[in-house]
Amino acid sequence: MHPSLLFFLLTLILPLSASSPPLHHSHFTKHRRKSTAPPQEYVAVTRPLPTDSLTPSCTLLILSHSFGNTTDLPPTNTTYSPPPDCTWSRAVLHLSAAANGSQHDRIAAVWLSEAELLRTSTPAPYSDGVFWNVRKDVTRYSSLLRQSNLFLSVMLQNAVTDVYTGFYAVNLTVLYYSIACNGNTMNAGGLPISQFPPNQKPTTENFQNGPAPPKPKNPLKLDENPADQIIPISATGEEGFWFKIESELDAVHQGIQIPLNTYRAVMEVYVSFHGNDEFWYNNPPDTYFESNGLPKTGSNGAYREVLVKLDGDIIGSVIPFPVIFAGGINPLFWEPVVSIGAFNLPSYEFDLTPFLGFLLDGEVHYFGFGVADAIPFWLLNANLHLWLDDGAGKVQAGAIKFDSPSSCLERESRFRQLDGEFEIQAERENEFSGWVYSSAGNFTTSVFTKLKFENKVKLNKNGTEKEVEQEVKVKKRVEIKNYNGDVVSTLRVERKYPLKIRSSSLPGATRNSFLVTTKLEQAVKEVEEDGNYKSSLVNSLKSSGWLFAQGGDVLSGAATTSQKYQVQGSVCYTRRILAGNGVIQTDTEGFLCQTAAS
Repeated sequence: MHPSLLFFLLTLILPLSASSPPLHHSHFTKHRRKSTAPPQEYVAVTRPLPTDSLTPSCTLLILSHSFGNTTDLPPTNTTYSPPPDCTWSRAVLHLSAAANGSQHDRIAAVWLSEAELLRTSTPAPYSDGVFWNVRKDVTRYSSLLRQSNLFLSVMLQNAVTDVYTGFYAVNLTVLYYSIACNGNTMNAGGLPISQFPPNQKPTTENFQNGPAPPKPKNPLKLDENPADQIIPISATGEEGFWFKIESELDAVHQGIQIPLNTYRAVMEVYVSFHGNDEFWYNNPPDTYFESNGLPKTGSNGAYREVLVKLDGDIIGSVIPFPVIFAGGINPLFWEPVVSIGAFNLPSYEFDLTPFLGFLLDGEVHYFGFGVADAIPFWLLNANLHLWLDDGAGKVQAGAIKFDSPSSCLERESRFRQLDGEFEIQAERENEFSGWVYSSAGNFTTSVFTKLKFENKVKLNKNGTEKEVEQEVKVKKRVEIKNYNGDVVSTLRVERKYPLKIRSSSLPGATRNSFLVTTKLEQAVKEVEEDGNYKSSLVNSLKSSGWLFAQGGDVLSGAATTSQKYQVQGSVCYTRRILAGNGVIQTDTEGFLCQTAAS
């Protein structure tokens, strides 16, 4: 039967119940009878890596493992050593995986010596089987990847039952390249500390006799200037090296003594949200549930903020991008194109160089995290990237500006019985600066960040219709000046990630059955200014569809998803993809830069 005809018939047979509570389920599981169809490949729409068309200098398979029932088990471990006699400057982690049997989507992570390299999630497989590939540039972790006899850990939290029978077969490979992003061969290692010549401004050469040089490396980017040392901020590892945060009262921290010759420090935070807080942006406040006598399984409002702390003081925060896992909202949306970030969850960077004046005292300092308004549960850990001055036993540093972050949070609720509107607006702004005197000279690093958050949840028609609109805006500027006040390096980034969800839920003829129609729009919009270079990214998707479910199991449905990924800058790339009812219908890509007129 055609999906649209089936949908029409379902709307005729489903009774309308004005007294029923809202049925806005957000997480589902798919089941399908085993057939002779071959396994289906699932894909994530993203830009190709610069190394994708190149032949690696060497390749190392580091793990081949089948993840069955891993409930209450520690991560799977193996020993890592780089291949001998292999010269390389860039490294790519390649995860290839397959699954047979019905299963929920699962969260997974890869750690090397407790430092996280990748956080990812799986599709929600059918009995027919699925497979997928993830490639991530892990050059920023070079200081670890060059060491031998480190333990590599992989956590894939899976539960196998008589109903959910899927095992996940995973292969992990590292590809090593001796080619820089600009295509030129290069020596191993990152940029030396002499990247900042004292009292000198970068100059622009006159290249009349040849083409302009490739875009120079920016020492502020982790992928272009890997750290000399990485210290994990992580849990004990019994259930993975991530901290598990179950409420806003949970405070996790770790004491670290920073090497005295550190001249730059950046914290990289990995975070994901699960359980009752997987759809935190979807939540009315507790008062709505209490007034209507509804269970508060997923509530506490629609505001979450990850707080980064140093010795108990807030020094930064992030409202994470709302990654939607494969069973989320409508699982038919993510067949076979997964949502933005699902295969490679983003990490978030905090430049701590302005705080070296406090950190370089030889004492242990405590790096901690919390999640405002959190309910169970969040998984969070971090990597502390440090750059060391080999020419000095001790680096001198001091604070110039250290203002406590200013913040504003406003909530407004208007509801009558099951209908209402709930709005949240929040802002946070901080600015820090500090000087560092190393063997390269005296340099001042200034960091400015502004975060703006807006969320609106509306419920209509006795709570059976729901609208969610959210937008997060981030402005960030990192600037380095020499002793004379000349700017030697700068990085400006503006990000927006809007989200719109519109759903309608009708109860079915049998207990716990319901029909849901949903439209979803989501995007990442980013503009980056790196000195004289500017680039932009727009990654947007639109999905629409319906499903008929019994409890959390999808019995039938149909959906379409269109996505556009476009990068404009010194390198340009565009990909457009359309998927419908589990099949990719069109998929085009191009490498031409668009002019302003086009």
